[in-house]
Amino acid sequence: MANQHKRTIEFAGDYNLDNVFLHNHMGETTDIKRVMVELNIYESIYSNGLTGSIVVGDAQNLIGKLQINGTERISFKLSTPGTENQRDMVDASVETGHPFHIYKITDRRQLNSNTLLYTLHFASREFMRNLRTKVSQAYNGRLDLSVMDILTDENYLDSKKQISFEPCGNSDKIVIPNLRPYDAINMIAKRSLPEKSNGVGYYFYETTKGIYFRSWDNMVSVRGSYDRPVKQEFYYMPMNIDRIAAKYNKIQHDYQSVESYRFLNNFHDVAANTVLGTYAHNVITYNIFNKSYKKSDYNYEYEFANSKHTDVANEKSNRERYAIAASSFVDQDDKKISDYKESRVSLQPTTQFLHNEEKGAGYGIDVLQDGIKHAQGESQVNQVTNGTVLTMVVKGQSYLEAGDLIKFNMLSNDPSNPTMLDPQYSGKYIITKIRHQVNDKKYTMALECAKDSVKSGFSSSDFRIQRNNNVPDLRNTYSAEEPEPYGSS
Repeated sequence: MANQHKRTIEFAGDYNLDNVFLHNHMGETTDIKRVMVELNIYESIYSNGLTGSIVVGDAQNLIGKLQINGTERISFKLSTPGTENQRDMVDASVETGHPFHIYKITDRRQLNSNTLLYTLHFASREFMRNLRTKVSQAYNGRLDLSVMDILTDENYLDSKKQISFEPCGNSDKIVIPNLRPYDAINMIAKRSLPEKSNGVGYYFYETTKGIYFRSWDNMVSVRGSYDRPVKQEFYYMPMNIDRIAAKYNKIQHDYQSVESYRFLNNFHDVAANTVLGTYAHNVITYNIFNKSYKKSDYNYEYEFANSKHTDVANEKSNRERYAIAASSFVDQDDKKISDYKESRVSLQPTTQFLHNEEKGAGYGIDVLQDGIKHAQGESQVNQVTNGTVLTMVVKGQSYLEAGDLIKFNMLSNDPSNPTMLDPQYSGKYIITKIRHQVNDKKYTMALECAKDSVKSGFSSSDFRIQRNNNVPDLRNTYSAEEPEPYGSS
């Protein structure tokens, strides 16, 4: 059992978790680690708050003695042995961290005559503050600073955690109409533009290390220009320990090994992404102020290089790594997949002088840019959520968090080259979701990862699909099904 606090790792999946304290509404504190069956913590770049659960095998009637009712706090400190940096730990302690708040009890049942089994659900303080407060306020200026105010204002989320934010390149006046803080920040996030890159829209999420307000471009690049270093490299392949003994040891090898994996999406769903406007999108922007309109066409092939991607963040890269064969013809009409601009047509209303400034209502920039920025934002979100999605189970590593860039190495299964990595689905991924799972034997993590490009670009050519010159066969059912003359047998 991983019970004693230690500085050296004995095996991959080892962990430090000295205590799990339950603090009830009367100020009483009890260590429930000895009755803990399983601890789970959930974080995601798609989730504004941090949540978790702890399964308890109660043979001492703690639920009755402590009067557990869903208003308690829970504190602990989880870490991989050897980690000394505070950011490399899951610190929910009272002394140096931020305890979680219990809000629900479920699955209560009698395991045997002496033991009661139930699950305590907990969340971060910010999660609970979001349910209890509303924002009714106008903000003017850089959008990221408006978000910082909501996060730190004692009347709203009042967060005391580390907040990592990417400076915005746009400013605007925004009126928050009595919304919950999370909803207010999400509204601002959709309109935020990075200062150092051409991405559109931000992710607002909480991890075990703090709170983030940043763009996808910032997850894959540094300052919008340089490749971000990978946090960890994983392998799903046999590794010759003797051959790489000078570089790796057994424990490090096990930490980098993937126990199991599967692809939820093996590549872009071309049909769904076509309808959603990922590859081509015609936005009609209607300016309410001067009663004019503008048509803006988004083209995936041309716009791909204007934003950052998992496998190509450095703007000096000279090879496009589209998630599909964007440069190839897809039908007999000699068009590429991005040439069908009416795959999605949408109307985007905007106006000038909404707050006495000659700015568009969408992003606080030139009103003529609202349409194309809307299309770019929609496409970028679709490339992530409807792109290549990988799930895998690895040994627990407390220093990993949602939003980290990792590398996944997978053999191609090519009999002619058994050591070659898969040219498309190996490479860099962003961790989008993590489930930390701790029991009395080991610490594991279930990762969901996404990528919006490929490791090696698809081959392209001038090949055109042969035209079918057959004439359509039109069949009139009335003429083809003449009734028999009356009286005929």
